[in-house]
Amino acid sequence: MNNWLFYNEEIIPADTPIISAGNRGLRFGDGLFETIKVVNGKMPLFDLHKERLNQGLAVLNIQLPEHYTADYLTQIILDLCGRNNIPGAARIRITIFRGNGSLFATEDPYASIIIQAEPLASDYLALNDTGYSIDICPGIQKSCDQLSNIKSNNYLPYVIAAQYARQHQLNECLVMNTHNRICDGTIANIFRLHQNTIYTPPLSEGGIAGVMRKFLLNELPKAGYAIQEKICTPEELEAANEVFLTNALYGIRWVKQFRNKVYGNQFVAGLYEAFIKPLNNG
Repeated sequence: MNNWLFYNEEIIPADTPIISAGNRGLRFGDGLFETIKVVNGKMPLFDLHKERLNQGLAVLNIQLPEHYTADYLTQIILDLCGRNNIPGAARIRITIFRGNGSLFATEDPYASIIIQAEPLASDYLALNDTGYSIDICPGIQKSCDQLSNIKSNNYLPYVIAAQYARQHQLNECLVMNTHNRICDGTIANIFRLHQNTIYTPPLSEGGIAGVMRKFLLNELPKAGYAIQEKICTPEELEAANEVFLTNALYGIRWVKQFRNKVYGNQFVAGLYEAFIKPLNNG
């Protein structure tokens, strides 16, 4: 049972009230978050997580105290896993938000930070046996601006898409941008294999700047794979040979069906063995 969390230099019981009604994170979604996996006391791709976190803080003009370095955050996270008795895989959520204030002013110069740790189910450490069924959430469109790539606390487009997925018995739901092209999923970036090339939408299409997405864009070409950032329409997704989703927790999830199109997973299974499994082995 998870009994503890980190909040502004303190380890406190997880059920401790810490947010007031005047909090800007609550009132305006003024903040961001980061989700990190711990496996056997190590954090795969932590450097990329910290890089994305710093970029998001810069865009939102949010400041943390200077001592919140990568080493300091690592120490907090691993200590919290120990306190919560999570010896195996853990899901870490870092939430950063400005404190109390109005839309035009804040009371504190530095943001607040919450770090939570909970066990990560074992199925996150293996490729899914059953392929995902996915579709597009109607009526929701993301803008393509400097806020689009941030893991913002204002997560409403993905909240609505997740509700749509649950209501329609889908494993994941895709979100479109204002150009009627595919951005990403509720918690994942999307890739498609067409002929011998792997494609994923560029970040200019409005999707979240996924850590696993960046890892694969960096590593796949080194291994000889052809990969390109290219816009994706529903029609192009239906024409793909295989489709897969990525995020930092599960790595890769293969998609079996998009609408009436059914995909295999031979290629995706090979990617998982070569690139994701080594990360999960710590």
